[in-house]
Amino acid sequence: MAGFIYQLFSSSSLFSLGLYHLICSTRYFLKSPHSYSAKPFHSLPFSSSFSNRFKCLPLHLLILCLFIAFLHQAIISSDPDPLLKGRTPVHRFTSLQSAAVLFLFFLLSLSLLLSESTSLLPIPPDLFFALASAVFFLDHSVSSAAASVQTSDLQVKCDSVSASVSSLSSLLCLILACQPRLFIVDVGLAASLCLQGLWALQTGLSLYVETFIPEGCHKMLDVVSGVESSTKCDLEESKLRAVAILDLAFLVHVMFVVIILVLTYALVAKSVGMRRLGAYEALPSSTTATTLGDSNHIQMKALTGTQA
Repeated sequence: MAGFIYQLFSSSSLFSLGLYHLICSTRYFLKSPHSYSAKPFHSLPFSSSFSNRFKCLPLHLLILCLFIAFLHQAIISSDPDPLLKGRTPVHRFTSLQSAAVLFLFFLLSLSLLLSESTSLLPIPPDLFFALASAVFFLDHSVSSAAASVQTSDLQVKCDSVSASVSSLSSLLCLILACQPRLFIVDVGLAASLCLQGLWALQTGLSLYVETFIPEGCHKMLDVVSGVESSTKCDLEESKLRAVAILDLAFLVHVMFVVIILVLTYALVAKSVGMRRLGAYEALPSSTTATTLGDSNHIQMKALTGTQA
């Protein structure tokens, strides 16, 4: 159950971060498409002086979530896991690698907070995206390495998909570091974060919740030490069926993210468009325009007569 709770925590954090970035980036693009440039963080659009204190609230929450995730990975590295290839020592090293990547994300977010709220560490957006690309690539490497030592077939599949999504995020960050005016790439980065969050939820359900474990698979248990790990399929047919189910689930998550992108763009466009129209003054009607023209003509004639 602890594994599922952590996956649920990771899922909600990543999905919320991706959705927030998607909404803010779309809003920023629609308000000023000609001067658009991707930003690593969008502050909350508050106007009052009291609310300005909470402009960086999403960044504070992100730092808190990363710190909790780092502590979790650091703590579980001390637990035994004889069900991995290489047994407990390998588990400790892989857990510490994950904790190191989370700590790098924590430092990156903390530096972004200092850059946004103070003048102590002014980081340009292109440098931040380049650093984020490097950290996402490290996350891809760690997830791939973790998949290579798993004895659980489903865990291997889940880690491999997570590594692929991390490599996509790394590529998108690298493109934004070179071409920050590409709105579609910024939207793709937000979508990859949402997809990573949904896949974390799918991983937790497929590995730790009995109802969602595919037929023919079961949780692994080391009888000697009593350590329970993720899910394993005994028969080759059950393994292939479970992997096919995970592939289908991934496609469903991709379609869900696409639907979220379309709905978010439509809703934000409608909201920004309504505010734009409300800011414009009503154009004068033809009758009003004629009256104003006659009045200006009479005034000009009066001025001409006075000068004469």
